[in-house]
Amino acid sequence: MTTNLPQALPALGPEASLNRYLAEIRKFPLLKPEEEYMLAKRWAEHQDPQAAARLVTSHLRLVAKIAMGYRGYGLPVSELISEGNIGLMQGVKKFEADRGFRLATYAMWWIKASIQEYILRSWSLVKIGTTAAQKKLFFNLRRMKGKLNAIEDGDLRPEDLAKIAHDLGVTEDEVTSMNRRMSKGGDTSLNAPLREEGEGEWQDWLADEGPTQDVLVADRQESDIRHGLLADSLQTLNDRERHILTQRRLIDEPQTLEDLSQEYGISRERVRQIEVRAFEKLQKEMLRLSTERRLLESED
Repeated sequence: MTTNLPQALPALGPEASLNRYLAEIRKFPLLKPEEEYMLAKRWAEHQDPQAAARLVTSHLRLVAKIAMGYRGYGLPVSELISEGNIGLMQGVKKFEADRGFRLATYAMWWIKASIQEYILRSWSLVKIGTTAAQKKLFFNLRRMKGKLNAIEDGDLRPEDLAKIAHDLGVTEDEVTSMNRRMSKGGDTSLNAPLREEGEGEWQDWLADEGPTQDVLVADRQESDIRHGLLADSLQTLNDRERHILTQRRLIDEPQTLEDLSQEYGISRERVRQIEVRAFEKLQKEMLRLSTERRLLESED
């Protein structure tokens, strides 16, 4: 997929204006849930490059937004966005629409991972380190120093050092070492202005790895909606279909076809057929209810 998609993306490079790029990607329409689902199925089942391209271009704004949060590391924004686009393509490639999540929720992890790996490579892996603890420390140290107002040069105060080490689950020696390495690499005061005219500070662009409150609320609301749709849709199945589907796909430790075949006195192949048919009916009903709910919301 990644070999076919770049020509569908707007130009992004040293010669291209970032503002022009941001204006161009805003022209790509966002996808409705049912559109996203059908495009994802077309890509997964038929490897349709046009479907994949639409999934990617409709999420370019998400990549740009995430990339902006990493400007505090002194790297060109265009390069951060390019790396994030690669992560987005990987997310699209592995996205499974049947799991019930939106692509943005799933792709966000791939986008952040791709950008973070690029930042680590640019800072030199030999210098920063490659363990999970060192990466976590690297991407959270500035933010935690900002919270503690520990923005002065030199080593951290003992109480700040202990607090950061405890919260990040690393040793105080690791915190001290990383702080010194980042300072030598040109670490800037969190209150230093981004531009000479003094508009904005470095701390305004520090990346918080945790989800924001609006994202948490949105995710919780979307989860509640999905659970409600699932519960309502399950009621359209008969008792046997509902039980088999639940035991095969909706519990942590699914039952085997053999177990269910013995329980119902039918063949394993018959159990599989009932499972597939029930799942298809469930999908159609959830899509119908979802569409009906959105129409009602639009009327309001």
